[in-house]
Amino acid sequence: MTDSGHPGRADDPALRSGSPSGRPVQGTVATYDAENRSGSVLLDDGTRLAFAGTALEGTGLRLLRSGQRVRLELEGEVVRRVQLLTLR
Repeated sequence: MTDSGHPGRADDPALRSGSPSGRPVQGTVATYDAENRSGSVLLDDGTRLAFAGTALEGTGLRLLRSGQRVRLELEGEVVRRVQLLTLR
C-alpha cells in the first residue's frame, strides 16, 4: 500500500505517469487471493506492485495464477486494471 492507502508504488515517477518510457507496463503475478480478488505483481525490474480486486472488473478474468504474465494499466500510483497479455 502507498501512503495514500492505495495499492501500488508511489516512489517511482515513471509509474506515476502511467508507464515507463511510454511502453505498456508488464509483470508476472506474484500473489493472488481469490476471495477478495486482490494480489501483487512483480514488474520486470523486480518491483512488486499490489492491486485491488477492482483492477479485474470488466476484464472477464475470474482468477489469476502465480507466474501468469499480465499487462497493467496505471493511473498515477494506482493499478487500475490487470489483464492477461493475450486479452485486449
